[in-house]
Amino acid sequence: MYVEDKASFWEDIYLENDARWDLGGVTPVFERVSEEIRIGKVCIIGCGRGYDAIMFAKKSFEVTAIDFADTAISDLKKMSQENEVYIETLKENVFNISFKYHGQYDYVIEQTCFCAINPNRRKEYEEVVFQLLKPNALLIGLWFPLDKSKLDGGPPYGVDTEEIENLFSKRWYKEREEFPSDSILTRKDREKLIVFKKKP
Repeated sequence: MYVEDKASFWEDIYLENDARWDLGGVTPVFERVSEEIRIGKVCIIGCGRGYDAIMFAKKSFEVTAIDFADTAISDLKKMSQENEVYIETLKENVFNISFKYHGQYDYVIEQTCFCAINPNRRKEYEEVVFQLLKPNALLIGLWFPLDKSKLDGGPPYGVDTEEIENLFSKRWYKEREEFPSDSILTRKDREKLIVFKKKP
């Protein structure tokens, strides 16, 4: 087992108030994208405190949010009550998601989950999102950090767009690719929006 596979590893980071991936609010890129896609079922993997989950739920998406850190899930549950929205929360390792969730979603949202797992598990990641999505459904990813090598260690582990495209080359179509103009300042040109469609 890799250290990143342990919920306690991530929980300790929350308890030390060192969750540097936490933007403290909604991701502007996903807020824009939410206006461009039809309303459907969304799964957010490695959701953290779930600001984006709240945003999608407020816009009438049916949302499932998955994380295995206690603080992340408890904070999300509290925020969903405060915002009077329902979100299905799963306190679970993304690699252990029950088969009952397979083929259920129109969208999977990726942000800092891919870079948080050990690079040796990236093929398993592709398998997870493939299983979660319906045919012709979308993996909407903000792939980050592009300015770091995998060899530098992590998490976060470096992300390479060529590796991503190879990983999703067989069972997916690439629908969209852009360096978002509305990335937050500290991630400008360090993240790329790439959307993949699951082949039928």
